[in-house]
Amino acid sequence: MGLLDRLSALLGLKKKEVNVLCLGLDNSGKTTIINKLKPSNAQSQDIVPTIGFSIEKFKSSSLSFTVFDMSGQGRYRNLWEHYYKDGQAIIFVIDSSDRLRMVVAKEELDTLLSHPDIKHRRIPILFFANKMDLRDAVTSIKVSQLLCLENIKDKPWHICASDAIKGEGLQEGVDWLQDQIQAVKT
Repeated sequence: MGLLDRLSALLGLKKKEVNVLCLGLDNSGKTTIINKLKPSNAQSQDIVPTIGFSIEKFKSSSLSFTVFDMSGQGRYRNLWEHYYKDGQAIIFVIDSSDRLRMVVAKEELDTLLSHPDIKHRRIPILFFANKMDLRDAVTSIKVSQLLCLENIKDKPWHICASDAIKGEGLQEGVDWLQDQIQAVKT
């Protein structure tokens, strides 16, 4: 670490790094959300389904996020648990227009919340009720009810309606997540 890095860290100018897991079923919009959070000059034009996982970075006003974008395809979901220990926050993305797979999303969420590496930690969880632009989308309140989010009593959580393609609702979510992470770190 150079002198300038040390000085900025001492003065609190250096952004704290935080590891975030981005989880959810395939085709829910995880990669599109993460892509939209990156600076416009770093955004990809072509979004393809994530195989396994990818690591992306973006910054907020006071944090530097390293996001583990985990594949939501059934055959890769068992990989999620290998990253739970290192995660300091979770972004869980739900396709609000996919009513048929809402039950599967709830099952995956329940599995996540009961895992030993998550269960006893007060890790913040940000839910994006994504694809609000689609005609069949249910409201974020309805998504919250279908996933029984009110039963999460031991972790801070928040749900945001979002449209990842337009970027709507994303900043609200990141602001909440940043506040939660900083509250834990101080």
